[in-house]
Amino acid sequence: MKAPGIKKTVSAVAEKLETTVNPILPQDCYTDILDEDTFATWLKRLKAASVFAFDTETDGLDVLSANLVGLSFAIAPGEVAYLPMAHDYLNLSGQLDRHSVLERLKSIWEDEKILKIGQNIKFKIGILARYGVALRGIAYDTMLESYVLNSVSGLHAITNLVNRYQGYKPTTIKTIGVKAKHKLFLKKIASSAVARYTAEEVDMTLRLHLKMWPQLQKRPDLLRVFREIEMPLVSVLSHVERTGVLIDASALSVYSQELAKRLDELEMQAHDLAGEKFNLASPKQVQAILYETGKLPVLKRTPGGMPSTNEDVLAELAIDYILPKIILEFRCLAKLKTTYTDKLPLMINPLSGRVHTSYYQAVTSTGRLSSRDPNLQNIPVRKAEGRRIRQAFIAAEGYRIVAADYSQIELRIMAHLSQDSELLKAFVEGKDIHRTTAAEIFGVHLDEVDNEQRRSAKAVNFGLIYGMSSFGLSRQLGVPRCEAQRYMDRYFNRYPRILEYMERTRRHASEKGYVTTLYGRRLYLPDVRSSNVLRRKAAERAAINAPMQGTAADIIKRAMIRLDAWIQEQETPLVCMIMQVHDELVFEVHKSVIDASSDHIRRLMEGSIELTVPLKVDLGAGVNWDTAK
Repeated sequence: MKAPGIKKTVSAVAEKLETTVNPILPQDCYTDILDEDTFATWLKRLKAASVFAFDTETDGLDVLSANLVGLSFAIAPGEVAYLPMAHDYLNLSGQLDRHSVLERLKSIWEDEKILKIGQNIKFKIGILARYGVALRGIAYDTMLESYVLNSVSGLHAITNLVNRYQGYKPTTIKTIGVKAKHKLFLKKIASSAVARYTAEEVDMTLRLHLKMWPQLQKRPDLLRVFREIEMPLVSVLSHVERTGVLIDASALSVYSQELAKRLDELEMQAHDLAGEKFNLASPKQVQAILYETGKLPVLKRTPGGMPSTNEDVLAELAIDYILPKIILEFRCLAKLKTTYTDKLPLMINPLSGRVHTSYYQAVTSTGRLSSRDPNLQNIPVRKAEGRRIRQAFIAAEGYRIVAADYSQIELRIMAHLSQDSELLKAFVEGKDIHRTTAAEIFGVHLDEVDNEQRRSAKAVNFGLIYGMSSFGLSRQLGVPRCEAQRYMDRYFNRYPRILEYMERTRRHASEKGYVTTLYGRRLYLPDVRSSNVLRRKAAERAAINAPMQGTAADIIKRAMIRLDAWIQEQETPLVCMIMQVHDELVFEVHKSVIDASSDHIRRLMEGSIELTVPLKVDLGAGVNWDTAK
């Protein structure tokens, strides 16, 4: 997305910003829009502005049900207004009608040429959509500007950014007596108090943009990521979130009961093995049972010096001992029960009858999306327990779930980045890369590779692109370290340019302090020059994988943008994008257009980028998410 005509405006406002000594917005610098004359004046100013910042105040955080309480605008630093519309408290006076206000603002909201600035603007898109407003001219999100500039610099919430860039602690919603989870009470707060809070926030949003935007303009690679990926994606994610997904609550209830029964069985087995009762969900009690009573070897300690009971430690102990294996299974099933089978039915929105997750663009360091309420990224895909949960994600009547998953995308990106001839050849010829690797490292013919050898080769393929050492590989495969080292040696003999890529990437990270994706996204690695060996090694491993994981994230984001554009063009929408999970996109498609839509989805996803090797998308359709695989 380009920002036509913005250069002059930004320069002029930035010049004004430089002369502003105190970043704190004085009480008399904002306007309360309480009458028709003041509103008419601000309407003219907004229409004349080529760019302005705005914020929405609501009585909740759910875009499907939250009501708009007020709006704030900033057309220049210190030139700010608050427009209350739905406050409700004693002695309330001077408030314009919300319906009338939104009708007159509609042409401004939907004008592509009037550019808008916001902090977390995706939420604002959803709120305005509730009132029939299709927000356009969505040019800048300060949260994403900060994230693209440096994804690991800290949190990208407005209070953190103001602290970081302005050295100022702003007024928060708590300051005016409202807890974030109780925003319903915001409309009960005097509009003058809310005006102080929201006017300051929108003013700071504009000032932050004016500080960060010139930094982005100096870095064409980052500017490209911001304009071509992150900002266009905002509207796409808003569509996906508001569409939501249907959940079979009864199927989850049945499975929840099964899990409860299995958890009871595991608890009894653990108590019998330990010779006493203990709480399997308590790390302290598990620690005592395993290490004090059971005398199991201590493989790792916590920062406080106590023997660790984390998942990796239990998994390694489970190779030789039964009790850690039972505790590990108990933890896994308990998490599935509390997080999904018990919780998902309670998250069905009464207005839509669907579950609506929230996607976050500015959380992970590599550019991958994350999701919350519910977190769709943590459902175990390849385990039977995870498949049962996926079966509860269903299609509406007359529709089917279509799941499209990039096949081995990070390995394909590795082939492109390393330009290793053998790896390129394997992908171009459409060979099973894990079977090919297995044949090489085990010294057998391709046709003689068994499933266990292929599984080990898969661990090698993926482990090495994550910078795994021979020690880590030996733990994962359950083989001696010397044998794991032999696998690695044979692997790099087969694919020598992968090793060259790794060494080249380590050097680049050490020299520059960051690595980049194919699109220019940067991942800064503060510990890559650390004197602490463990921190430095961890940063080097991250440096090897980040270009692949980050490029994969950029590819699927670009695919989502292209797919959403295609979906929005349809006169009669028969296809909806409903989920994004790692390298997978999930759609709800009418039965009448399954074949044609599936072909188009595959074509757009595989054409998201041109690599030396072809991208491949595995695609299937079914009545639920699991059967679509």
